[in-house]
Amino acid sequence: MDIHFNHVVPTPLSSIRQNENSLWNQNVILEKGKKVVVEASSGSGKSTLIHLLFGIRKDYTGEIRVDGQLLSNFSNTTWSLYRKNKVAIVFQDLQLFPQLTVLENLQLKNDLTNHFTREELITLIAQVGLFEKLNVKCGNLSMGQQQRVAIIRAICQPFSWLLLDEPFSHLDTKNAEICMGLINKACENQQAGWVLTTLGKDVTCSFDQLISI
Repeated sequence: MDIHFNHVVPTPLSSIRQNENSLWNQNVILEKGKKVVVEASSGSGKSTLIHLLFGIRKDYTGEIRVDGQLLSNFSNTTWSLYRKNKVAIVFQDLQLFPQLTVLENLQLKNDLTNHFTREELITLIAQVGLFEKLNVKCGNLSMGQQQRVAIIRAICQPFSWLLLDEPFSHLDTKNAEICMGLINKACENQQAGWVLTTLGKDVTCSFDQLISI
């Protein structure tokens, strides 16, 4: 599933002159299965980009197409199916349920998709070093621990693209590498790509395309 940006500019950034190397107001294609890093300083529109691709925000000019279809033409039903089968997300603010445990947060989504067995979920939790936190409420975890839970939750579904909004901002190098391995394996299994936003200091992984905004 290719993603094509045709002179897209978010409304809040419309009065700002864009650099010629920026994603905004350019013709840019993200090819199916590619690993894409989006690098920018705070306030440049990284989260906005992720939200545009997930359909949370629609305040932009220009065109965004996925496999030739305009996102602006999606009906509510099409958006629902798109999020269920085509695009997964790790929000910058994570959006976990703080009163639910690690396992409950993951099961809540996985019960909707039946993507993993319970045993597979527990194995993934153990792989990111959170087995001892299995039954701990997410509101009692550190931000780095919550990020790891959010990453697992994101891959509990089929997808063509995984959207990651500064997913490693609270992780040390070792845990970031473990999570990156998990992400790459999930994408490889589904022949999917990822889009990862960063301030530029926390990405040591390999990637296919670097975009600045």
